Amino acid sequence: MKTTGNTVFISGGSAGIGLAIAKKLNATGNKIIINGRNEERLQDALQELDNAVAIQGDLSIEADRVRIAAHLKEHHPDVNIIINNAGAAFGYLLNETTNAHEKAAIEMNTNYFAVIHFTELLLPHLVQKTEAAVVNVSSIAVFRSHKFLPTYSATKAALHSYTTALRATYEEQKNVQVYEVYPPLVNTAFSAEIGGANGIPPEEVADEFLIALEKNQFDVPVGDSKQFLKQA
Repeated sequence: MKTTGNTVFISGGSAGIGLAIAKKLNATGNKIIINGRNEERLQDALQELDNAVAIQGDLSIEADRVRIAAHLKEHHPDVNIIINNAGAAFGYLLNETTNAHEKAAIEMNTNYFAVIHFTELLLPHLVQKTEAAVVNVSSIAVFRSHKFLPTYSATKAALHSYTTALRATYEEQKNVQVYEVYPPLVNTAFSAEIGGANGIPPEEVADEFLIALEKNQFDVPVGDSKQFLKQA
């Protein structure tokens, strides 16, 4: 797929992996639209991007998903890539909590149900493009669950299964490509409570994704995830 001249929507684009991808694609000649819940963080992120725009909203909320999808189609009709990067995670031990089901519900809604719905809202628009892509940012947790992220891991495994099915669905329709990015532990504020300081820089994820986009490499393992994808 072309790596320049795209209009790219990135959820969770105000920090971490999302912002790193935004910067990388921005630098290679793409129009960037970032999304996040916090308006102040979005405005700060825009200072690091050229001619980008921001749409505030929480994609875990159905009304916001519908509003943002409609806004994109009306005000940014050239959008041809959506990157589903926003996520939620709770670090805890199953034997030290009495509300794992509540945490799991939040994670599953943000990491899985919201992605399905938002993608569904944009797909009729994307299929009309000469080249389009859906990019789902999953995790190394797809291959290896962790006791400190017991329910988060399950949501990413669900996202992986959905992504595989979505790719197969549009396999013959060559203008819609479906990518999955598998970051390992990454040094971001998102992962701080689970030792993110020991992780790779988010820029490494962005670099690997751009290479994969250029090569039409739909599975994008990063760092330690590479060894697991070879075994899959």
